[in-house]
Amino acid sequence: MKAIQFKQFGGPDVLERVELERPVPKGREVLIEVHASAVNYADTARREGQYVVKTNLPYVPGAEVAGFVVEVGENVTKVKPGDRVVTIMESGGYAEYAISDERSIIPIPAELDFKVAAALPVQGLSAYHILKTMGMLQPGESVLIHAAAGGVGTLAVQLAKLFGAGKVIATASTSEKLQLAKEMGADVLINYTEDGWEEKVLEATNGKGVDVALEMAGGDVFYKTLKCLAYFGRLVIYGVASGQQSKFYPSSLMAKNQSVIGFFLPPLMRRVELINHSLTELFTYLEEGKIQVTIGEVFPLSEAANVHTLMQARKTVGKVILEPKK
Repeated sequence: MKAIQFKQFGGPDVLERVELERPVPKGREVLIEVHASAVNYADTARREGQYVVKTNLPYVPGAEVAGFVVEVGENVTKVKPGDRVVTIMESGGYAEYAISDERSIIPIPAELDFKVAAALPVQGLSAYHILKTMGMLQPGESVLIHAAAGGVGTLAVQLAKLFGAGKVIATASTSEKLQLAKEMGADVLINYTEDGWEEKVLEATNGKGVDVALEMAGGDVFYKTLKCLAYFGRLVIYGVASGQQSKFYPSSLMAKNQSVIGFFLPPLMRRVELINHSLTELFTYLEEGKIQVTIGEVFPLSEAANVHTLMQARKTVGKVILEPKK
């Protein structure tokens, strides 16, 4: 089967097109013919050797795929060959076929496009739990969402409104991206590439600051976001896209009873009751038209290196999908 693999850490050029043996499912494993593989910032962190957990080489990136079940292990009871499914995996998504544990398999209806299905799980679950579980967003509270035109960002804007946020403040780097955030439901639009954006956040909240902030850049953005927090505000960190780690004095949080909270999806996957409930809720929102998944661009699998380059240059919008069959 065709796959994208890297054998050393580095830039997008370390991604190689290779031929690998098609895996054989055992036990509770399911083999999926991949029709859509979603690309995430975590994939670029894996490639650079900067991921939160160790990445063993050689490595095939890709954590979420959608397609048809083609073969199952001897202990599988949940799905059968021919079923349309989406799943979250540790690795292996940038390939024509992928193996997943049946406990992570989610059946999808015939009318749901594979690209849309693949685009929802990782970033939908992230947006959902960053806001609700970690950020503890309450009705009427204000939310600051950075990179609001990205995969997590577009979903976070929509979910924040569904969860009853009083004001959603979105930041992005271009007017086009801000327009997308507005279409998703954002109330206030701010270009974070302009000096003084943090002052505009405070102005939008009448000097109070925001109750919940979503931050994934690190470095200077983290420090400025911290200045935007209200009394009892919660800042949820879910990435370090800039590659710059941030240091601060925890005691500085005491003056306003503030919190800085870390979010990482893999540990959450161990909480089956949380995942099953929230993912069901997300797909229900999708089917009812209450949220929409923004598919930015779709590329053939062979373009994986180019996709990583575009993502890290902030030249993509919404979710980017690879199609191994093209």
